[in-house]
This record gives sequence, structure tokens and C-alpha cells, in this order.
Amino acid sequence: MISLLVVALGHTAVFAEEAPVPAMAQQAEGYAPEGACDSCHTQQVKDWKDSDHAWAMRKATADNVLGDFNNATFKEGEIQARFFKRDHKYFVNIEGEDGKLHDFEIAYIFGHDPLQQYLVEFDRGRLQSLTIAWDSRAKAAGGQRWFSLYPGQKFTPDDALHWTGRYQNWNAMCADCHSSNLQKNYDDKTDSFATTWHEQNVGCQSCHGPGQAHVDWAGKAKEQASTEQSYSTAADIGLPVDFKKLGSHGQVEQCARCHSRRQSLGVGPLPGEPLLNTMLPSTLRPDLYHADGQIDGEVYVYGSFTQSKMSAAGVTCTDCHNPHSNKVKIEGNGLCLQCHTETPPERFPSLRAKNYDSPEHHHHPVDSEGAQCVNCHMPTKTYMVVDPRRDHSFRIPRPDLNEITGSPDACTACHTDQKPKWAADAIKGWFGTPALPTQYGEAFQAVRQGHPDSISQLAGLITDLGKPEIVRATAADQLANMGAPAVSALEPALKDDSAWVRASAASGFVGLSPVERVKRLLPLMDDPHLAVRDEAVRALAGIPLIALPKDRREDFSAALQDYEKRLRSNADLPGNRLNLAVLMERQGRVLEALEQYRQALKLDPYFSPARVNLVTLANSNLRQGEAISALREGLALPDMPQGDRGNLAYMFALLLVEAKQQEEALKWMDIAAQALPENPRILYNQGLLNMQMKRPAQAVKALEASVALNPNDPDVLYALLFMNATSGNREKAAEYYQRMQQVAPNDPRFQQLQKQGGPR
Repeated sequence: MISLLVVALGHTAVFAEEAPVPAMAQQAEGYAPEGACDSCHTQQVKDWKDSDHAWAMRKATADNVLGDFNNATFKEGEIQARFFKRDHKYFVNIEGEDGKLHDFEIAYIFGHDPLQQYLVEFDRGRLQSLTIAWDSRAKAAGGQRWFSLYPGQKFTPDDALHWTGRYQNWNAMCADCHSSNLQKNYDDKTDSFATTWHEQNVGCQSCHGPGQAHVDWAGKAKEQASTEQSYSTAADIGLPVDFKKLGSHGQVEQCARCHSRRQSLGVGPLPGEPLLNTMLPSTLRPDLYHADGQIDGEVYVYGSFTQSKMSAAGVTCTDCHNPHSNKVKIEGNGLCLQCHTETPPERFPSLRAKNYDSPEHHHHPVDSEGAQCVNCHMPTKTYMVVDPRRDHSFRIPRPDLNEITGSPDACTACHTDQKPKWAADAIKGWFGTPALPTQYGEAFQAVRQGHPDSISQLAGLITDLGKPEIVRATAADQLANMGAPAVSALEPALKDDSAWVRASAASGFVGLSPVERVKRLLPLMDDPHLAVRDEAVRALAGIPLIALPKDRREDFSAALQDYEKRLRSNADLPGNRLNLAVLMERQGRVLEALEQYRQALKLDPYFSPARVNLVTLANSNLRQGEAISALREGLALPDMPQGDRGNLAYMFALLLVEAKQQEEALKWMDIAAQALPENPRILYNQGLLNMQMKRPAQAVKALEASVALNPNDPDVLYALLFMNATSGNREKAAEYYQRMQQVAPNDPRFQQLQKQGGPR
């Protein structure tokens, strides 16, 4: 598609010409026209019309635009923008894809409170979201202003975080949860979209499913002068989603289709279907959650709520929120006191009867901030600069865990002049010193720190049915990333009652031989949940068909083709391109995999997983030149996160050693060690490289730093033993000999030394 540049009023205006702009779907597909529900469901529509859902996406008209477009300017550092109107349309003058200032017409608005964002149409069917938003809060609260969603940061047009970049692309990042029956229609070959919807915003049919059959039923009932006909299921009245039949767990899953961090399975929204038939929710990953499960990244409620005792007891979203207005049913403590009283509802028999709204419970002055239930049990974190959101895990504050997990605590979030230990001591003073239960965050933190007994801790979490499903799935996911040592501990997870646990475990068996993989994973090909079947297909990809039973080969090939087709339909983000490339690599499609890794980096040059995989695959296929070039390009990027820069520098150093460029290798090894000083393996290789270059003092220094971080690594112990023995330091050599004898008596190098009578 071509962009038409028109000079007007001294500026260059950019309009999309002949682009497949997002639009209403041409086929009804069972969906009723927008507004078809209004005449019967008047109260629900009244509640909905000013809700976040109703404002999810609207056209940029005078009724919908909240921002100041009266020639208002925004300037922060090198970022500048001017917002103005022309011919009753809304425009922004801002830096475009080419790095020059242009006038862009605002096509749609996104949201209304506490901020509003603005979308611009581009070629290839794209809508891009400005990273300057309107603060719609009251002026007294600091609102009624333009502000940057990335304060203090400036992104160049080739950065995926620039407003024209991939991470600000509506189609890929936002669309499926801001419109009803959103079909992305992405073409991975042309990197273009033909996106459609049935309701531009989040309307009735987003949650209740396609409604034309229900509208038809209502019309017939009205003709018969009775809208009170008896029915037993939603299907009887033409509604595909039966919330009563779904029960509490199923209802929460319907909300989770949007209110979660997740990986789409590329099948569309499918209202009423089990969650894992449409998506695979994210586990408690370090980039999203603190070790104890508290929210860190933007996770949209579901992952935190499923950790809660309330979720386990059958509490649903609509127990607290009006599903049509999205507002809480009661403001203040009254919301919690619906259940947490001296007379709890029969529905929750395990709930302890007591007066929770009292100083005896909350230990704060009545009506103070500390006496508000949500401030202790649902602390907030602010996202998008002005949008505080509450953690829905409803956890009991545990400041004592801060020392173990490093996670924040609700107490010192308010008492900012105090430390977590002060809060922990205060709680002990209130309740005495009962033994506090072990929290799963302790195990997850041990994994993050590389603790040696992590495997057994994670295995214990998986089999503990008293733990939340997301915790058990996280344990399976983390075990799966540990490779061969974790396989035996992970095996029971493949037969777990939880589909989420089964799906999370499947990738842990990729390293097994084809026969062993088939033995363990073939049963998952018949799993009732698509997410589990997909993970099984992904883990089995690349095995020779002869390893499968004859009667399963055709089914497996068809499932593999379907999986790849859906991966392609989702390859609009770097991580999704990575998944497609990994699938191709496992199938031995080297050239195709390399190209998909390149495309992922084209979408985001800073996406290190794709760069690492590209380098590894290129180097192992006699393309060392491409591997070196890819690393040089990555290391030359400005503002590369320190951890990513350290990992790339480490890879580069190892590659240069292979290429016999030791001097440059040493430079990059030093950079890697400085960037990642807590990585013992980098220090070990830094020591070896210094040994090769006959720099014994530097070698010993690096090796001793490595063994201090990982005292039981036999490789490092042997290197230190060797260095000290060859330099004549017999006392030190004997010390490392003894340590090797304790931790690695069966190590072949140590046994060879024993035969020789020890170090000399």
C-alpha cells in the first residue's frame, strides 16, 4: 500500500491510501448488529454505556475525544508534539517513521479514564498508538494534561517502542481485547493486516458470544406476547455462553480471555470455550511477577487472582464487580464485608466468622487508610504513569518474606520510612510468634538464584494439590527449562489433572531421543485442551515419523501443519516469530528458521532471544560470518539492557575464541564479566581464556571469583587445582584437591589425579 503525502497549511499531512484499514466484518457469523440488545436490556445498556468496555475503542469524534487539541503542545527533552484540529478532524504533528515531523490524523480513541490514548492509521492495515497520552483525571489530581507513557525516554524510529514501532501496534498488541470478535488476519509474508471486528468496542457479544440467535428468539417471544418463556439453559434462548453452567471457575476464565497475560493460540476469541482452548496463560515468570507471586509487570488480574484463597473458594469477578458497568458493587470495606463478617454466606463454609472491620483485626485506627481492607490485602502498583491497579491475589501481608524473596510488602508501601523487618516485628507483636507457613515464593526465589536443590523444591510444588494451579504450572514450567536433570521429576506432571500443568511440562522433554519423547508425549496429542496438544506437537516437532505408531503419523502431520499455520497467523510480534523459527529449526528447516530469526530482529533489534538463536544456528551451520555480524550489530545497539549486553558479549567472546581471535575475545569476555558479575560460568571462561593467554594472575582472580559464587563446580575446582599445581603453590593445590574429592569423587579428571598420587 502507498501513503499519500499532501501539503496543507504548511505541514505534511499523512493519510492512508487504499490500505486495508480495520473495519466491520463483512459476514455476520452469527453476530447481531451493534445495538441489537438495547431495546430489551435497558438497565444493562445504561450501566454499560459509560463503562471502560464501552470506551474501549471509539472513533475520534467531538463526543469521544477528551484531549486538548486546541493547538496544544507537548515537549519533553527531544520529544515534541502539537495537537490540533482541522476541518472537524483531529491531528498530531509528531516524528514519523522517517524521523521527520508530519501531521497525522487521529482515527480512533482508546479508553477514557484515567487516561486516553490515540490511534493513527498506517499502510499495511496497521493502527499505531501514540506514546503521548491524555491524562483525563481532574486537574486537582494532576490531570488534564498531555504526558509521555515513557517519561524521560526517547525512542528512535527503528526502535520497536517508538510510537510507529511494533510494540505500539494496535493490531498485534491491543486489538483482540478492545473490540468484539476481533479477527487479526495477519499475513506473515507481507507483514500486513486485514483486521475486522463485529463490534468496534467491547460490547455484549464479547462476553455472551454471537447474539443473533438470541435476538431471533426474543423477536419470536415478543410476537407471542411473552418474554418470560421458561428455559433451562442459555442455549434454549440462543446464547452460546451459559454462565450458570460454566460455574465460578468457568466464569472467571471468560474474563481471563482478556484480563490476563497470555499466549494466543491463534483461533480467535471463541466465547464459552475453556480457556486453554484459546490461549495459554503466562506463569509466574520473573519479568511479570515477584518471586512470591505479587504483581510486577502488567498482568491484568487473572494471574494474581488465581493465586488467591478466594479463587479456590469459588469467588468470581461478578461477586465484586458489576459486569456491565465494571465498577465495584460497593465502595470501601463494605465490598469485602459482603462475605467477611460474623455471619458469612453459606456458599463459603470455610470462611471464618468474625468482625474483620475492627482494630482487633486490622490494628489501625478506624476509618484510616490502614483500616481499608484493600490497602493491606490488595496493594497497588501504578502502570502507564497514572493508572494504579490493585493486586488481586488478596494475600496476607508477609513482610518477613522480604529478606528471603526480595518481594515488596504492603506495610512499608504505606510506612515508607520503615523497613520490612520493622513491619514483621510489629506483626509478631500483634499475633505472637506462631510458625509461619512456607510460601511458594521461597522455592521460586531459590530457582532464580540457582540453588542446588531447586529441582526437588519444584517437584514438591507440582504434587502439592493444595497450591494454586498457576503455582503448580509455574513449577512445571521452571522444571521444563532445566533440561535433562529435571526430566524424572517432571514426568508426573504430564499426567496431572491440570491442563495448565500438563502444557507447562511438555517442553521439558525436547532433549530426549525421539523414541523416549514419543513414549511420554504421544498421550498428550489426545488431550481435550488445544494448548496441551500444541505444546506436545511443538516438543515432538522434528522427530522422524517412523518413531510414531503408524496409525498416528497422519494425525501428527496434520496437527503439525495446523500448528504452524496458527503460528504464522500470530507472527506479528518478535516472540511469536521466535516460536515459528524454533519450530522450523527443530524440523531441520535451517534456512527458513534463520530467515524467521532475522524477521524477528527486524521487528525488534533489541529482542535478544532471537539474536542468540540466530547466532547459535548460524554458527552450527558453517555460517560463522553471519553469527559474528549478528553479534556485532546487537552489541552496537545503544541502550541495550545490561543483562542482554553481557550475554551477547559472552557469546561473542566464545565465538571469537573459536575463530582464534583471542585478543578481541578477551576484551569481550571482560565486558561480559563486568556486565554480569554474578554469573560464575562467565568468570570460569574468563579464567580459562587468561590461562590460554598466559596471564596466570588474572586467571586465578577470575577462577576464584567464580568458585566463590558456585563453590561446588568441579570444572572451576579442577582449573584452580591445575593452576596452583603448575605454579608450584602446593598448599592451595592440595586444598582444591580435597574439595574436589568431596564434591566430585567420580569426576574422571579427579580419578586420573588419584592414580597419579594427587597434585604435584
